[in-house]
This record gives sequence, structure tokens and C-alpha cells, in this order.
Amino acid sequence: MFSIFKNIKDRAETFLKEKNCITDCLSKSEDKTGIKKRYLAVGAVSIMGLYLFLMFCSCFVLNLCSSIKAIESPNKEEDTQWLTYWVVYGFFGISEFFSDIFLFWFPFYYVFKCLFLLWCMAPFSWNGSRVLYLRFVRPFFLKYESAVDSVFSDLSGRAVTAAEMVTREGRLKAKHHLEGMKVIHKE
Repeated sequence: MFSIFKNIKDRAETFLKEKNCITDCLSKSEDKTGIKKRYLAVGAVSIMGLYLFLMFCSCFVLNLCSSIKAIESPNKEEDTQWLTYWVVYGFFGISEFFSDIFLFWFPFYYVFKCLFLLWCMAPFSWNGSRVLYLRFVRPFFLKYESAVDSVFSDLSGRAVTAAEMVTREGRLKAKHHLEGMKVIHKE
């Protein structure tokens, strides 16, 4: 565990010794403040990390609470708004799962991600969830709805068949095992 932290520290120290725009800014800040640039870098990364963590957590908690309120309210528009958000968030999560290995290399990716999610849950008519759902998700889903339904129907049928087969085999094995136990006890 400590080797991971040591590796990160060594990479950060190497980066801070390189000549680039970030280290130039840190050097200027070090000259003006008298604080070593490695401490400035740790502070900046910590503040950015804390900001992103709090932003993500607050967005998630806000979405969760708003969704619960929408479920409990008699207003159908709130239900639709939050269901739309969660559908778009689901599509975003799936796409991010496959592309995150490339996206996290882009500077400020997580800041833009937080801004995107804020736009998706914003309480106005042109929020991101509504726009993305109406322009992309809904047409895509309607185009392939019958194919998706048939795949899920086929998969559920196969799952039931597989579960029945496993259950049958399990009963047979248990029966043979118990019969073998009876033979051993009779001897």
C-alpha cells in the first residue's frame, strides 16, 4: 500500500521538476508567496479533489432526495423529469464506463463532468436530461424498441430454462449424495 503512495509521490516530484506551463505557474506562485511549489501543487490538487468529491456527492444526494420527493408527490411532471434524468444518467454512466480510460486524461474532465451533470438536473425546461432524451435517447430507443424487447424476452426465457435445469441437476445430485450417505450408514 505504501509503495503505491511512494510511486505517486515520486511521479509528482518528477513532474514538478519538468519544464511546462503548470510548473511555470507554480514557480511564479512560489516566488510570490514563498510557499514551495510542491505544497502549492498538493494544495491545488487537494482543493480540486475535495471540490469534485463534494460536488459529485451533493449532486447524487440532491438527485436522490429530489427523486424521492417526485415519487411521493402527486405531480406527474416531477416524476417524468427525474425519470428522464436517471435514464440519461444511465446512458452517460454506460458510455463513461467504456470511455473513461481515455477521458480522464483530458484536463478538467471531472469538472466538465460535474457541470454536465448539473446541466442535466437543472430545474428548467431546457435542462440537459430533457434535451438529450428528446434528441438522442428517445429516437434511438423507439427505433430499436422491438429488437430490445425480443432480446430481453429471449434472455428471460433462457434464464428461466437455465434456472430450471440447474435446479433439476442440483436436486438429482443431492438425491444421489443422500442415497450414497444412506448406503455408507447401513454398512
